[in-house]
Amino acid sequence: MSKRDYYDVLGVGKSASADEMKKAYRKLAMKYHPDRNPDDKTAEQKFKELNEAYEVLKDDQKRAAYDRFGHAAFEGGGPGGGGGFHGFGGAGGFSDIFEEMFGEFMGGGRRGGGAGGRSSTRGADLRYNMEVTLEEAFSGKKSSVHVPTSVTCETCDGSGAKPGTQPKTCGTCGGAGRVRAQQGFFTIERTCPTCNGQGKVISDPCTACGGAGRVRRDKTLEVTIPAGVEDGTRIRLAGEGEAGLRGGPPGDLYIFLSVAPHRLFQREGANIQCRVPIPMTTAALGGAIEVPSIDGSRAKVTIPAGTQTGTQFRLRGKGMSVLRSSARGDMFIQAVVETPVNMTKRQKELLEEFAKAEGDDSSSPESHGFFKKVKEFFEDLTD
Repeated sequence: MSKRDYYDVLGVGKSASADEMKKAYRKLAMKYHPDRNPDDKTAEQKFKELNEAYEVLKDDQKRAAYDRFGHAAFEGGGPGGGGGFHGFGGAGGFSDIFEEMFGEFMGGGRRGGGAGGRSSTRGADLRYNMEVTLEEAFSGKKSSVHVPTSVTCETCDGSGAKPGTQPKTCGTCGGAGRVRAQQGFFTIERTCPTCNGQGKVISDPCTACGGAGRVRRDKTLEVTIPAGVEDGTRIRLAGEGEAGLRGGPPGDLYIFLSVAPHRLFQREGANIQCRVPIPMTTAALGGAIEVPSIDGSRAKVTIPAGTQTGTQFRLRGKGMSVLRSSARGDMFIQAVVETPVNMTKRQKELLEEFAKAEGDDSSSPESHGFFKKVKEFFEDLTD
């Protein structure tokens, strides 16, 4: 069953302001709250659906992603497959619902700093997932990323007010962003309803941003991936996140890296493992093979006579780069002796001659020793 449009769930239009969505959410949340509708599964489902929609639309960054990609923005790791933009952080829990509905009456509200206890207006942090190859993780790279975000409105320079005008101090709270009310023996402080905690009001808002001081826009950034990064490495770009509300400081952008699997190499920290099949004749008689390295060069490996499957050869300094260091790890070649297949008649004849000439099995000591132990095992059972 497909999900309903989040705007339809809240009963608002796509151009609805944050205050309009908040009022619609509170009204419906009170109506369908499980405590008011015991044993009503339909009301409970609507309440969950309502909370899911509001958790997305109340956040400017998540709302921008939803407006652009719909529900796909929050499914399967976000749009774009291996790389893409994501909101930083998950949906709120049940405590967030009560904070939203009743927090103001308990002296709650958004946390943050500012004169007079005003709410924080710092922009949201953003996350971008990027996949790199093992070669790119070894050598490093420079890459461009495209991030849908909110940037400072150039028309009003982030103030939210129409050019030529300035926000005015809120007459309700006197610029404090909060108001107090006496209820019996208690004095309750809550966010100012007039300025919504900003301490200032805009009588003539900027037409470009609607008074928010920021507009939605795709931003292209150059990112330097250092050599030696590992799966899960996080790169922070300070101040490249979402612009703050009405001139507030911007958030940060976090690049989360994942390293794609390689067709030849397996990485273990700074070391590299490589399984190399070796012809039976080379393993038996000895010889030399060439193997590739992650840096694009070739390395020669000497195979001694009698090499068995599982034998490892170490190539020092041929592994991965070490992050923030000039050092490199090692490369380990694991031999896998290959049994011949699709042999010619002559090849079979030669192997049969070899089998007859083995004599006391000295050429295959491991198998000779194993079957000797098997024979002893069955003799012990018959005693």
